[in-house]
Amino acid sequence: MKSKAPPRPKFAYVGCFTTERRKARGKGIALFGIDPKTGAWTFVEACDVIPNPSYIALDRTQRFLYSAHGDSDEVCAYARDPQSGKLTFLNKQKTEGDNSSTVDVHPDGRWVLLSTGPGVALFPVKADGSLGPHSELIVPEGKPGPLRGEQEGPHPHQAVFDPSGRFVIVPDKGLDKVHVFRLDAGRGKLVPCDPPFIKARYGAVPRHIAFHPGRPYAYLVMENDSTVFAYRWDSGRGTLKPFQRVSTLPTDYVDHNMAAEIAILPSGEFLYASNRGHESIAIYSVNAASGTLAPVGWVPVQGKKPRFFCLGPGATHLYAANEDSHTIVVFRINPKTGKLTPTGQVVETGSPTCIVFAT
Repeated sequence: MKSKAPPRPKFAYVGCFTTERRKARGKGIALFGIDPKTGAWTFVEACDVIPNPSYIALDRTQRFLYSAHGDSDEVCAYARDPQSGKLTFLNKQKTEGDNSSTVDVHPDGRWVLLSTGPGVALFPVKADGSLGPHSELIVPEGKPGPLRGEQEGPHPHQAVFDPSGRFVIVPDKGLDKVHVFRLDAGRGKLVPCDPPFIKARYGAVPRHIAFHPGRPYAYLVMENDSTVFAYRWDSGRGTLKPFQRVSTLPTDYVDHNMAAEIAILPSGEFLYASNRGHESIAIYSVNAASGTLAPVGWVPVQGKKPRFFCLGPGATHLYAANEDSHTIVVFRINPKTGKLTPTGQVVETGSPTCIVFAT
């Protein structure tokens, strides 16, 4: 029996930076239609409600979209027209922060999670997709890391639900910690686990985490020291235990670099991380038995500052968002080797920092 073909995306939404402070060229959340035969992207419109919609997320029904905003104290909710793809602004809520970096939607669609800048906020989702005021707001305590300007205090750069939706993991680039909370869905609260956090290497700057789709492993990219840490993830207790550290860079690269994004294939066989400086995607094979990583190679992103990349529907392609060269470069994924091949498709769009697809 032939395997079912992966769904073809009909629309792509691109979050971006928009302000002069960010030296940005974005115009808002950019909507692109995708040709089902050729895969070509056509710009439709930009939804501009609040500046710097730099990170966006769809709920699982693809009816609603939520946006985090850099240099802002608000989060936005939108309804999505499935036929035209166009967004209708629903409402916004205060985050009590000053620089949100990521937004995540609970698997059941009832909660939206935001890294606010200094903290983490949890918002209930109403029946119409709009957001209620935050039911939880936590600003972690601790001693900042050693990097002046980068580590002035708590700075959760990501807040994400684990695959079960029972826990929240928060890489904190300001305190060199990874906080772990249990979601109390009945009260809309985040309860610290035991232990409440795991320390990262001093000055490593934890940024983003990805969970293995079928094994008890998680992988965390460290921004400043350009490494990926592998952890054993206890989904019963909500604990992380490190067991490997690998570089995101080849051994002959000696210039400045900051690692950024991380993702793993649905098969769990290959993992990717992006480099700003080396301007590349690092590729690793994943040992299913041990969870350990082995470098496969590095592929140039054909642009500058790949702050974000993602896997497309069906994980047949990888999309690298090059913030400073204002391009999205498309790569074909070899599912047997994990290697990436440029397709030749380059989408021009201002200061791209996040991409989500609707099928």
